[in-house]
Amino acid sequence: MSFTSIQSLQTLLEHAQAQRDESLRLLQEAQTRARQAQDQQDQLRQYQQEYQQRWSTQFRQPATVQLVGCYQSFGLRLNQAIDQQQHIAGYAEQRLKAARQRVQEQEMRVASIRKLIEHRQLDIQRRNDRVEQRLADEHAARSMARAVPFAGARL
Repeated sequence: MSFTSIQSLQTLLEHAQAQRDESLRLLQEAQTRARQAQDQQDQLRQYQQEYQQRWSTQFRQPATVQLVGCYQSFGLRLNQAIDQQQHIAGYAEQRLKAARQRVQEQEMRVASIRKLIEHRQLDIQRRNDRVEQRLADEHAARSMARAVPFAGARL
């Protein structure tokens, strides 16, 4: 484990962070699309309710068969549009869920790489501390070895 190893991990971390940031951007886009699809579906349902209410008051008065046919035809097309929008909203929700999952995976990857860098740095620091301790011990032993003959000569 060397400084070069840490640099390589830092590069890997930067790459993982860039991927995570891109995943976050895609998540925001997916959230926007899902919200828009749901809003569109809600608007269609609201319009359907208003349409039914308007025509239910209209049909209190006598109406022609042709008018009733137009109402029913448009109602069917409106139901089809709502069904289609429901599928679109469901698909957008699935994509949103997948985007969230990708972000979560990317966050885990970034955290793992950070933790690995931290462990490597600690290992390097421990190794350096051991080397420094060994050198200090050797220096102390040499100093003691030099000091012992002088102490014996004075006796």
